[in-house]
Amino acid sequence: MNDARISLEGNGVRYGLLTALGMVVYFIVAALLGLADRIEFSFLNFAIMIVGICLSIHHFKQSRNDRMPYLQGFGTGIVTAIVSSLAFGFFFIIFSLLRPDVMDQIHAQDFFGFELSVTIAFLAILLQGAMAGVIISLIAMQYFKSPDHKPIEGVE
Repeated sequence: MNDARISLEGNGVRYGLLTALGMVVYFIVAALLGLADRIEFSFLNFAIMIVGICLSIHHFKQSRNDRMPYLQGFGTGIVTAIVSSLAFGFFFIIFSLLRPDVMDQIHAQDFFGFELSVTIAFLAILLQGAMAGVIISLIAMQYFKSPDHKPIEGVE
């Protein structure tokens, strides 16, 4: 586990793809159960993202002998969130092209107005994932930061 060659970007991409895989598996199971059109079940994607970001930061910290700069840990969480959101968004585009009835069902519920397209759904997935990832990473870093981390003093 002690591999200082791991970069925050590489770690973030690796765990981002694993997190996206978890979200894809969850979405496929929901689609098989007929729940893919229910927007309210998408909150479990955030639980999957929380697990992925925390695992990413934890692995990065372990690779640095439990000595991790705060911003590097924060960065690996953000990279994980962006990569997972991008990968899941592209999966959603492919899925909606294969099964256009899902977009019709979401459109019929009229949560997003009359102009919901696959592009708008992709951008919503990307924006939600990135913003949630920033917040999740910020919260997770309060737990994973080094014990001797001190805030900057004297800046006023």
